Amino acid sequence: MDLESRKRWELYTKAKEVMLQRTHIPEAPWWVVPAVEKKKARLNCIHHLLSQVNYTEVARDPIVLPERQFDPNVL
Repeated sequence: MDLESRKRWELYTKAKEVMLQRTHIPEAPWWVVPAVEKKKARLNCIHHLLSQVNYTEVARDPIVLPERQFDPNVL
C-alpha cells in the first residue's frame, strides 16, 4: 500500500460501501468474508459456496476389484 492510497483509505471504504449497497440484489447478493485469518477465510468461503449448491447422491454400481496378484520374485 502506498502513501497516497493510505490517505484515501476512508474514501475507498465509502466507495466500497456505496457499491455494495447499490449492487446487492436478491438475484446477485454480496457476501463479505472477514479475512484477518486468511486460511479460515478461505475455508469459510469454500464452505459457503458449497452450501449454495443443491446436490443429491448419484447412484453408482459398486466397484469390483480383481484379486491381487502375488509375485514372490518382486520382494
